[in-house]
Amino acid sequence: MTEPLDVAKLQRRLAEFAAARNWQPYHTPKNLVAALSVEASELVEIFQWLTPEESADVMADPDTAHRVTDEVADVLAYLLQLCEVLGIDPLAALDAKIDRNERRFPAP
Repeated sequence: MTEPLDVAKLQRRLAEFAAARNWQPYHTPKNLVAALSVEASELVEIFQWLTPEESADVMADPDTAHRVTDEVADVLAYLLQLCEVLGIDPLAALDAKIDRNERRFPAP
């Protein structure tokens, strides 16, 4: 039986993966943000020329679904590594941002 996933565990796995390969010197905020941007662009590329309807059905094709899933994972991995390096709790940051947006854009 596998242990449930959580953000902290995934961040530890990413840090251990990088440490085992001596990649920490390259995991600066600047480099991680650049890598995050590249991976987000690779995700955009999949959707670039799709119609809205095609984009809504993108997961129906197994090959495309695999590509989307991989790029989402890459984006999340770099974002979690950036948060770790900068000392940001990503869930707390998101929670606070939702609070601010609820005040800024009240429901009618």
